[in-house]
Amino acid sequence: MRISKMWKAVVAGGSAGAAAAATAVQDGIVTGAEGLTIVLAVLGALGLTWVVPNRGPATGAGSDV
Repeated sequence: MRISKMWKAVVAGGSAGAAAAATAVQDGIVTGAEGLTIVLAVLGALGLTWVVPNRGPATGAGSDV
């Protein structure tokens, strides 16, 4: 299965944002600092995932892909 760099970053950003949001709403209210944390988690995951290249197809004998 081939996953593009864009969709890999979108999924990573969404996952990081969801995790940060789930933590932020534990007390029933999202403060400004918690909102900023959610935004930074999404942007950080998007950026880091976009920079890391996808692994190329495995070649040669004994490759475990």
